[in-house]
Amino acid sequence: MDIREATPEDWPAIWPFFHTIAAAGETFVYPLDLSFEEGRDWWMLQAPNRTVVAVDENGTVMGSANMHRNRPGPGAHVASGNYMVAPAHQGKGIGRALLEHTIDLARQQGYRAMQFNAVAANNHHAVKLYQSVGFEIVGTVPEAFHHPTDGYIGLHVLHLYL
Repeated sequence: MDIREATPEDWPAIWPFFHTIAAAGETFVYPLDLSFEEGRDWWMLQAPNRTVVAVDENGTVMGSANMHRNRPGPGAHVASGNYMVAPAHQGKGIGRALLEHTIDLARQQGYRAMQFNAVAANNHHAVKLYQSVGFEIVGTVPEAFHHPTDGYIGLHVLHLYL
């Protein structure tokens, strides 16, 4: 597996799993009905932000991540990020590799910390992954996420000093 900067030509390969995951409404606080173009605008971030893809030896996009400033101005020293792995490639360590890659990018760019503002409390796999690399749950906003089957659930805020 190789992780590299995403190019505009990668978006058509990212879109199918991005659309499936976003439209399911189970993990991301994205609009459920994003079009191809709108999804691209939400995911394919411009510099100094970063969007990367994980590709196999054939160049197949297996997952993607982005890393960006959590907030502007006085909050610009804290990074954030998003991670998606194509369902056919889940369970192969791709999410962990993307997470570790973006943590390294954040360190290289001089961020002091990473913060995830909205991790669905029932997304146990992601929470376990984040905690395994040192993130801590610093709070949970009660009933801030309307899950399609579990109803109103909390959103965790996670933090990692870099």
